[in-house]
Amino acid sequence: MSHISYFTLLIISSLQTPTMVSSVKDPREEVIQAWYMDDSNEDQRLPHHKEPKEFVSLDQLAELGVLSWRLDADNHETDPELKKIREERGYNYMDVCEVCPEKLPNYEEKIKNFFEEHLHTDEEIRFAAAGSGYFDVRDRNDAWIRVWVKKGGMIILPAGIYHRFTLDENNYIKALRFFVGEPVWTPYNRPHDHLPAREQYIKAFVEKDGANQAVDAAAA
Repeated sequence: MSHISYFTLLIISSLQTPTMVSSVKDPREEVIQAWYMDDSNEDQRLPHHKEPKEFVSLDQLAELGVLSWRLDADNHETDPELKKIREERGYNYMDVCEVCPEKLPNYEEKIKNFFEEHLHTDEEIRFAAAGSGYFDVRDRNDAWIRVWVKKGGMIILPAGIYHRFTLDENNYIKALRFFVGEPVWTPYNRPHDHLPAREQYIKAFVEKDGANQAVDAAAA
């Protein structure tokens, strides 16, 4: 019986280990989630999940150049991790933007402009100090991915990626915006494929992946 008990324990242990490993959750997922959008024309502030839901991992976002962090929203002025990110990436300018009907001048016009598909020639860096909102980005096949950023979430959209922004049903976000040098606000509504920033994005994140897929297919 003692031998049987010993081996039984070994089997139970071996079965538990993968479960324990797989249960470790990326802390970023508590403040940043992403999924493919449906084609509905309903209110842009709704989640717009596909049926069935089709989630996108943060690693998949990174493959599109979209970087993400979970930071301390309540102590962002002294957060050492945010300070490190700013120093390493050269973000020497910061401002705060509150998007809601009560605090944003010309709210209706601006929220409409935010939701127009566009790109920037510089990175777009947003840290949700409070509230939440949706940053929609295009994948390599031009499908929309909705990225839900909540309090404590920070994302960086690479220069040249087509994207748009809208509030969710809570109708409020307090976003910290970071820049390298003087802030550049200019959005280039689609199509602006001829811009160097767009061409560089295509080479870095679209053509590069296509070449890797071709290599993998040949190896198989």
